[in-house]
Amino acid sequence: MKIAATALSHVDYLVAVALFLTGAWILLTSGNLVKKVIGLNIMETSVFAFIVTTGMIDGGAPPLVAPGDPGPFASPLPHALVLTGIVVAVSVTSLALVLILRVRAEFGSVELDEIALSLAAGDTAEQSERHGSADD
Repeated sequence: MKIAATALSHVDYLVAVALFLTGAWILLTSGNLVKKVIGLNIMETSVFAFIVTTGMIDGGAPPLVAPGDPGPFASPLPHALVLTGIVVAVSVTSLALVLILRVRAEFGSVELDEIALSLAAGDTAEQSERHGSADD
């Protein structure tokens, strides 16, 4: 009973963990590279939500006050870290999507199984097009 009451008082933590596990499941089980990037973004979002909720202080005031004012004051550090993390996450996502475009141009697919078959056969989409046009 006490565990359930404690869990319900920290629903925000449970949501962050559920989001993280959902993203990890998508990342580990999907064979599509775009879906893997989406799973990674869900995991990043859950980490950002967790950091923001841990930095929250009930009844906390903004730290921009005159000296001698009574606290508690909210720490701006978690929010600054999350903003920096969002910038990094957007950069990593854009780089991953550009790399996926290159992989699709090279192998003709974004599915890992099809890419593995192409690699095992030693064939790429560009080589297939060259061989196909040479036969005509």
